[in-house]
Amino acid sequence: MPEPTITALKPSQPPASESPLRRTPLKHVIESQQFTVPLLMELFARSRGMEHVVARGGTLDYQNRIMTALFYAPSTRTRLSFEAAMHRLGGRVLSTEQAGAFSSEIEGEQVEDSIRIISGYSDVIVIRHSADDGARRAAEVSLVPVINAGDGNGGQHPTQALLDLYTIYRQRPLDGLSVAIIGELDRGRTARSLAYLLAKFERVKMFFVSPPQLQMKQDILDYLDEHGVRYELESDIDRVIGEVDVVYQTRIRPERVRDIAGRGSDGLRRYAIDSKVVQRMKPDALILHPLPRTVELDKSVDADPRAMYFRQAMNGLYVRMALLTMLLEKEPAAGSAWW
Repeated sequence: MPEPTITALKPSQPPASESPLRRTPLKHVIESQQFTVPLLMELFARSRGMEHVVARGGTLDYQNRIMTALFYAPSTRTRLSFEAAMHRLGGRVLSTEQAGAFSSEIEGEQVEDSIRIISGYSDVIVIRHSADDGARRAAEVSLVPVINAGDGNGGQHPTQALLDLYTIYRQRPLDGLSVAIIGELDRGRTARSLAYLLAKFERVKMFFVSPPQLQMKQDILDYLDEHGVRYELESDIDRVIGEVDVVYQTRIRPERVRDIAGRGSDGLRRYAIDSKVVQRMKPDALILHPLPRTVELDKSVDADPRAMYFRQAMNGLYVRMALLTMLLEKEPAAGSAWW
């Protein structure tokens, strides 16, 4: 399949004449808004190279580098993905989960003090924090790069959105996409971060599909309005499922949807994807989900060739490896075979 291309950049983006493989400074990864289209293209070029690195068993190029995974909230896929990424690069990992319960923070130590100390032990810190501004606060005092691995209930999860976008990019051009983002959008870190990234491309249209009480927050809608990005708020999945190029299904907790959309299973089914819903999709549409899933994505969909979510999870390894190299290198390695 030929490589997808970007046909145009928004006026606010750097000129297309700049090489997407140029070295772009990247100090921290805190939010999706910080990424320009050229920076995304650099990341995706590196991610493609990381597929080859993993296929040959990894590299030892970063054997003297240490990554600390500092997770104040539970995580399995994100934490293990980052740890695997660092190991594949030849680096070492210091890791803690439920850091708030098993660290000095249980005695009242602030995240800033923890980061000041930990950044002296590490070359990069990956943090998941329960506060919406936890990663930003960490970056403000850290001596080394900080990567936001998910913050708060209504914050962001930029690396998830980057791997989501990379998964789409590997299948089709990003300009002109129509995307349905479905689920609990008011608390959807992944949905919020992906909306910011999609807004950087031309002629994109987003459909936010959710019960009105769980719809996308106004700050995202204001951002899209400001940047001239088309979107619609929708409460009925049937109205959009047949016209979109990408269905991005997010987790739905049954108790929230039942309380709002109707008692029993009828309210929940309005926002779930199963084999019957898939039949009404475009033949070449893509189905993505950040995982883990509950009842919003039926296992009968797994065998459909349009289902991308397990490939999406694997892409997370490549994208996170690429991000780590961009943060750990002051200059690109001469003659790097994985570019």
